[in-house]
Amino acid sequence: MICLGSSCYSRGNQETLAVIKSYIQQNNLKANLTFKGKLCLGLCNEGPIVVINGEILKEVSPDTIISILEKKLL
Repeated sequence: MICLGSSCYSRGNQETLAVIKSYIQQNNLKANLTFKGKLCLGLCNEGPIVVINGEILKEVSPDTIISILEKKLL
């Protein structure tokens, strides 16, 4: 899940969203996972926020998301 609330979105999650979508497609993961956006998760001061398997990841950026996805999904 990716936070698409205004704070996370304006702090970079719009670019992170594009990177995640591309990563899912390039690695043929669409059938293996559920990925969705959610409005504010209430952690605005610690965002941008991404949640993977219930784990809240804070201060995620387009530069760090690929290594995070590789550790958590592959």
